[in-house]
Amino acid sequence: MDATKTDTPPSPAELEEIISRGPIIVFDALCVMCCTNAQFVMRHDHQRRFRLASMQGPVGMALYRRNGIDPADPETMIVVERQSLLRNSDAILGIYARLGWPWRFAGVLKVVPRFIRDPLYRLIARHRHVLFGRHETCWLPEADDRDRLL
Repeated sequence: MDATKTDTPPSPAELEEIISRGPIIVFDALCVMCCTNAQFVMRHDHQRRFRLASMQGPVGMALYRRNGIDPADPETMIVVERQSLLRNSDAILGIYARLGWPWRFAGVLKVVPRFIRDPLYRLIARHRHVLFGRHETCWLPEADDRDRLL
């Protein structure tokens, strides 16, 4: 069974296998800002490193639960890679650092202490639907990138 293509939550073994295939960005596919960022990543990830999982789907929900985040009320997007987890501003900076130039330049923002970056990130994340809007249905990538959506 391929849990990435159904509405069935993956088993723990299936989830580990999915994670082993490379980094996964879990994002809110109803959030306009989040979808815009996902589209940006798809366009600029020329090495096709990242895969996407919406927090509304079974893989995204399972990854949130695995990392102690309530998928019904997530406070952050996450990037999962093997045994590591990036969240809050570290997730955004980690993504951009791996996109290559000029986007990796955003990594210099890591010099700003996390105790300053993360509250700002969480403030925007909490109000993302009010600030940027909300889609009625989940965003889907173009046909060329559908294999990257879990």
